[in-house]
Amino acid sequence: MNRDISAILADWPYEHGKLNVRIIKTKGGEGRLQVRLDLGIIQMHLDGRPDGQRPHDTSSLLEYHESRLAPPPPGPGEEPSESLAPAEDASLELTEEECRELRDEAIQYYHRYMALLAIDEFEGVIRDTTRNLRMVDFCAKHAANEKDREELEPFRPFIMMIRARAAAGQALKAEEPKAALLAIDEALEALRLHFAEKGELDAFEQSGEVQMLRTMRGQLVPKLPVSQKTELRQRLEDALSRENYELAAILRDELKLLGDEEFGAKPPRA
Repeated sequence: MNRDISAILADWPYEHGKLNVRIIKTKGGEGRLQVRLDLGIIQMHLDGRPDGQRPHDTSSLLEYHESRLAPPPPGPGEEPSESLAPAEDASLELTEEECRELRDEAIQYYHRYMALLAIDEFEGVIRDTTRNLRMVDFCAKHAANEKDREELEPFRPFIMMIRARAAAGQALKAEEPKAALLAIDEALEALRLHFAEKGELDAFEQSGEVQMLRTMRGQLVPKLPVSQKTELRQRLEDALSRENYELAAILRDELKLLGDEEFGAKPPRA
């Protein structure tokens, strides 16, 4: 068997400064995601775990550990549980090795969702970022070691930002700029709450993820139909009533861009 892949590499030259991504079909007709690097090609499954493995006969290690929290299957003559959701008070402690394995697995999903983002496959990005956020929460709750509970927290804002970008991109693909704007607003509010809970509101203002989303929403506002003015005014009033001056400032800027100088120039209430 000839294992040399030189011909494959020559057929798909590497382009410096660009994320080179494509989807190909296997001989069996299944889709595979490929990323061209300077030294070769990474190939990933489009569904399930990116490397195609099924640890403990589940779709991923995260799903396996989550299943350890699920209610046990009914015994002979027993009625099945009404809920298959994990028990809230179930005790489970992840070892250092289990946490490391989960982090390694999350890196696979990171490579896949960044590749999918490069080719505007937004649904897959939303799926994988949502999954990795679930994994961050799971480790934060169940890791036995405090270091493992905190290890992934610095990555949470980045994953949230990528998920919001994908949700906005998906909405724009469907020609729904209003839904795209809402996705970004919800992500900005979630990020603000995240930093507030950590007592780091200053970090919110300095966050690169926040700046990225603000830039994106600034590009979206001119695409909104003028008919959105009424709704924006209502959202502004609601933000002011909740003393969310950060969101209120953003909404006032939106109204200015839509030509609503009366509301756009209105200062926030103290």
